[in-house]
Amino acid sequence: MRFVKMHGAGNDYVYVNGFEERVADPAALAQVVSDRHFGIGSDGLILILPPEADGEVRMRMFNADGSESEMCGNGVRCVAKFARDRGLAKSDTVRVETMAGLREIRLFRKNGCIVRGSVVMGRPILDPAEIPIRVPGLEGGRAVDVPITVGGQKLRTTCVSMGNPHAVFYVNDAATWPLETMGPKIERHKFFPERINVHIVQVVSPGEVIARTWERGSGITLACGTGASAMCVAGVLSGRTGRKLLAHLPGGDLEMAWPADDAPVTLIGPVEEVFTGEWPDR
Repeated sequence: MRFVKMHGAGNDYVYVNGFEERVADPAALAQVVSDRHFGIGSDGLILILPPEADGEVRMRMFNADGSESEMCGNGVRCVAKFARDRGLAKSDTVRVETMAGLREIRLFRKNGCIVRGSVVMGRPILDPAEIPIRVPGLEGGRAVDVPITVGGQKLRTTCVSMGNPHAVFYVNDAATWPLETMGPKIERHKFFPERINVHIVQVVSPGEVIARTWERGSGITLACGTGASAMCVAGVLSGRTGRKLLAHLPGGDLEMAWPADDAPVTLIGPVEEVFTGEWPDR
């Protein structure tokens, strides 16, 4: 099986061209290729498939534990680059079908090479039942600064869905906050029936944050595009940041904008192809 290793701000995946390759069990394959010691090493597996509706390609994303996710903001930019570089898309604006809906990616070049992408991520979902988050008393409201106790610690979180669920926590120092131990506990907390992506955010200014991520099904990752979009929304809802936001993540910077409450979020960030290879048929 031929594959391509790509990343967006360090959020790395193994990409397989489903126009040419057949993957019988993508959940199992995701687990073995993602292993950073015995596999290729990645945050998961992304299949690039023929479209079923209005897209030029369709994306399926599997986390490192084999679970399937609805969307990935960094991954979908790489899918667009893959499709354009290999002739599956005919222009530098690429339509990609995802489980969270159709996403349009505009690609940007430097010296003729695609190096960045802008994604219209869609409107945030704020109804607690649709995120989903189950907390008594939130019915019909918004999950802003919701109290939550995890590992004996009393915290507050603002929750947003960008087609997949996110919980944003504001802290004084993102670098030292114990994400390694708290991330898995929050991911599987009883408030979150479908588990959740966890983001630790340190506010630098109304337009700038430092953040770290624990992704549902993958653990700590260097960046998360849907998560960064959720950070932008959470900052507006909680009054901590503005509608344009620069997020400094361990793998690089992402830029987001949420122009109005009824508008979609836009995400801009890097895309890079690292290497290609062949995975043995086992």
